[in-house]
Amino acid sequence: MANKRPFIVDPALTAISIGYRNTANMLIADKVLPRMPVGGEKFKYAEYPLGEAFSIPDNEVGRRGRVPQIEFSANEKTDSVNDYGYETPIPYSDIEEAKRMRDANLGTYDPEAHTTMMLTNLNMLRREKRVADLVQASGNYDASRKVALTGTDKFSDYANSDPIDVLKAAINGTLIFRANILTMGQAVWQVMSSHPDIVNAIRGSFTNKGIVRREELAALLEIREILVGEAYLNTAAKGQAPTLARVWGNSIQALYIDASARPEDGMTFGFTAEYGSRIAGRIEDENVGLQGGTIVRQGERVKELICAPSVGYQISGVI
Repeated sequence: MANKRPFIVDPALTAISIGYRNTANMLIADKVLPRMPVGGEKFKYAEYPLGEAFSIPDNEVGRRGRVPQIEFSANEKTDSVNDYGYETPIPYSDIEEAKRMRDANLGTYDPEAHTTMMLTNLNMLRREKRVADLVQASGNYDASRKVALTGTDKFSDYANSDPIDVLKAAINGTLIFRANILTMGQAVWQVMSSHPDIVNAIRGSFTNKGIVRREELAALLEIREILVGEAYLNTAAKGQAPTLARVWGNSIQALYIDASARPEDGMTFGFTAEYGSRIAGRIEDENVGLQGGTIVRQGERVKELICAPSVGYQISGVI
């Protein structure tokens, strides 16, 4: 049986390309662990001792006395970015056939451009999964800054749970820097956004039924933003029927995130070190198909890090 081309050449088919994929607004990784440029593959960041910023020795200076001297220290840490990418081979015969169709005004398909787009989408989804796994890992939070809900405390128990107090405790439970964002999955938000206590607190005592917007709850809790991850990924083994699951699971993270922080200065729960920008290109390969072809490659050099776990708080088992 002849191999199928990766694109459709029949001009009688609809001009609208329909595909299942995660769109950019479904992904929250870049807001949860913001990208910060670094100057090389290896980079350094500093950790400052907790006490130095809060210890205040006497600073009175006598008329002929010396001004008290303060020494600051820092623990310098070194890390390095990782290379992430995918590539796809495209036979010249496919490229030529697509060009023939475009020249005859029978289509607009460009297999190299389409492949680059699809590879970019997959790399973005893989990054979403890395960030979600890192941020949702219970071990990345201080023992005193995480709670697991059980029984009637779960937010899905509308009659008995108290989500507002739990969220307030999490937001105010971080060290020094009050959490300014909440992260969660779509399944958690779907339940929480209709919780009677939350609806009543925002809409007033006239009703406890309805749905609140993320911006409304953020304003009520006095935080900057609520981030809801909506992305799906296929958990089935290759060759098996697709099994789709949410990337973000059954937990809520209250985090202090400062996108203006830099590896050498500032405070933030975590960040993504980024060396350079995303790259995409083609490589000639004579071993692709009978006539040869090109390899389209797309990727980036990044490293996701949690550098200040104490300014994060996790609520697990939410629903």
